[in-house]
Amino acid sequence: MSYKKNIADATTVTRDLKDVEAATGNIYKALAIISKRANQISSEIKEELTSKLSEFASNSDNLEEIFENREQIEVSKHYEKMPKPVLIAIQEYMDGDLQYKSPVEEGK
Repeated sequence: MSYKKNIADATTVTRDLKDVEAATGNIYKALAIISKRANQISSEIKEELTSKLSEFASNSDNLEEIFENREQIEVSKHYEKMPKPVLIAIQEYMDGDLQYKSPVEEGK
């Protein structure tokens, strides 16, 4: 499942708790699922951003080069405009795109 295909709101949206807990029947379980997915998305975004910014790394510290690197600025702006990982995870959960397993339920 890719977070890039999901279109989430860039701002916070008030949600009804009954809608959030509908899939699991427990609000705390739902929030745990959402938070784990948000952590996964956050780490994926961080790895991707680090790999893209490593292309711009230079061994010499030249001030002219630092200020004129427009490509690096554009990459940074793109990631700043993206919705936060929590908002993406909530949208995936609300759309029913998240798959989760409970060890307690599997044992029964």
